[in-house]
Amino acid sequence: MNNIFLIGYRCTGKTSVGKALARQIEWPFMDSDSEITRACQMTISRMVSKHGWDFFREKERETLGQLCGLYSYVIATGGGVILNPQNVSDMQENGAIIWLKARPETVLERMLQDKITKDQRPALTSEGFFKETEKTLAVREPLYEAAKDFSINTDDLDTDDICRAIIRTLWRTL
Repeated sequence: MNNIFLIGYRCTGKTSVGKALARQIEWPFMDSDSEITRACQMTISRMVSKHGWDFFREKERETLGQLCGLYSYVIATGGGVILNPQNVSDMQENGAIIWLKARPETVLERMLQDKITKDQRPALTSEGFFKETEKTLAVREPLYEAAKDFSINTDDLDTDDICRAIIRTLWRTL
């Protein structure tokens, strides 16, 4: 296994779990959204408002292509990374894909508590967060399902429990 890719909707734990998992297995951690904002020198919200979602998705594609060239990394991806079939193919060829899942209620609760939501999680639709989350999950869940090697429901688990479940499942499947 080259890398571990964490996929899933916003606020399902990809970054926090990714950092903790990387520490536990002693691999470096990368966050694709952080890499995009670093390279473009602006927040995702600013990028989307200034250049649009297509521009962001193009930058996401470029960044993921670079990250797939790494070896033995834990990589947290953006929630929409699975919208591009080439991204999915690249991840499948370069590591294990773990889908971190959460109920819409959990996502909304976490988004409201997260200080970076405004800068890093621009609205995807003109609807409220909860309705947007429900609709977007309905579209994306089949894509996450098709891309994943396995999934972990993060609703009622803390970061350490999620990491233990990932490690246990990964090592069983190797």
